[in-house]
Amino acid sequence: MLKQSLQQKFLQKLSPQQIQLMKLLQVPALLLDQRIKQEIEENPALEEGDEPHDEIEAQADDEYESAMDTGEDTENDESEKSAEDEFDFEDYIEDDEIPDYRLSANNTTSDDELKEVPSVSATSPQEALLTQLGLGDLSDREYLIATHIIGNIDESGYLQRDIHSLIDDLAFNQNIETNFTEVLGLLRVIQGFEPPGIGARDLQECLLLQIRRKKPRTKPIEDATIVLEKNFNDFTRKHYEKIRKKHDLTNEDLKVAIDEILKLNPKPGNSLQESGKGAQYVVPDFIVTHNDGELELSLNSYNTPDLRINRTYSDMFRTMAESRGKIDKRQRETLNFVKQKLDSARWFIDAIRQRQNTLMLTMHAILEFQKEYFLTGDETRLRPMILKDIADMVKLDISTISRVANSKYVQTPFGTFLLKSFFSESLQTDKGEEVSTREVKKILQDCVEAENKSKPLTDDELAGILKEKGYNIARRTVAKYREQLDIPVARLRKEL
Repeated sequence: MLKQSLQQKFLQKLSPQQIQLMKLLQVPALLLDQRIKQEIEENPALEEGDEPHDEIEAQADDEYESAMDTGEDTENDESEKSAEDEFDFEDYIEDDEIPDYRLSANNTTSDDELKEVPSVSATSPQEALLTQLGLGDLSDREYLIATHIIGNIDESGYLQRDIHSLIDDLAFNQNIETNFTEVLGLLRVIQGFEPPGIGARDLQECLLLQIRRKKPRTKPIEDATIVLEKNFNDFTRKHYEKIRKKHDLTNEDLKVAIDEILKLNPKPGNSLQESGKGAQYVVPDFIVTHNDGELELSLNSYNTPDLRINRTYSDMFRTMAESRGKIDKRQRETLNFVKQKLDSARWFIDAIRQRQNTLMLTMHAILEFQKEYFLTGDETRLRPMILKDIADMVKLDISTISRVANSKYVQTPFGTFLLKSFFSESLQTDKGEEVSTREVKKILQDCVEAENKSKPLTDDELAGILKEKGYNIARRTVAKYREQLDIPVARLRKEL
């Protein structure tokens, strides 16, 4: 049975402009330039420049409404006009229009320094190995098998499939029947390429391939070879006393041998890749400087171009809107298209401005909250700070602060840091004072750096030291902080 009813609901929906702003807030400075260039490519009504067109845009809005109101009555009449009267973009571009070079200034010369980051084309390990393979004296069959082996070597330089799997792959995919001895022999050929250690099947083999090619064969190198061949597991677990007794080595002999091992490269494939590939550049979003004891904040907008509405599009829209009742259906569709692009351009420009305002507002609040740290650079001066603290100061939502803090970097006189790292929970001392957990981590890291490496501090001993300093922290909490700092357990920190 059908039934009619009334319902009242409260709904909160984000407009397209708000969604666009939220997305732009998440974009760091390194990617903002790419995002702006993408928008310029997609929207012809948007261009680089700093000339305002607010009056033109406001006038265009009014003329657009008038054109839409009067255009319906003349649709049928206009549709009967001849083809030569149809809309053409050239009709709205004046012949005596001011040339582009008169509307822009180019204050550069050939002597100016180009401040562009150079880019290079990277070479993969496979390409470098294939080049060396082509210099060898191999038959066509051997070349195909070796090429297949190289194709299974990853970027770190390790062979990712065992020999039996390679034999099956060659039989099914390339119809080549081979055996273990032939594939292993060709793998040995590849392992003789540069750099040493390439094509290894595990870390032990990788290190052995490198240590065996070292010349001259001194006693430390021979001792290092023995350690890797016969006591690799003990070496990784740092059971040095067991290794020393087994091979009748002195502490000094074992120390020198281990130093030789530590000089080896555990990822030889990385040396085959040019510096341009995978390089990660940190571009700060904020720059904090000191000026006579006062903090000064600026937004890094070096690569961010100024934006404006395209003059040709705005003039075209004004001309079409002035036609009022003389436009037909096709021209009205064109007018709608131009209107949409102009609106989209204005929304994007406004979103960029709001992004900059929100970033500055949030960073000013963080500077005020952590003023002692930014003045001294002492991590123990960091106050406990959560997203809600900053959200309450700037009267914004916590999600907005989270977007600002995420993936943003700030350059200070003490280094460049991830903005998110300044947020930390609070911890209460024996005196009842609230301190930042980052302060505790800093003290923990200092204790590990100052420890006796021959007898590293255990988590229980670290907890005892922190307790003496007034931080009553359980051993499991110390272990959690240690793992967050990427500090291994005491056994793995041991040195001779």
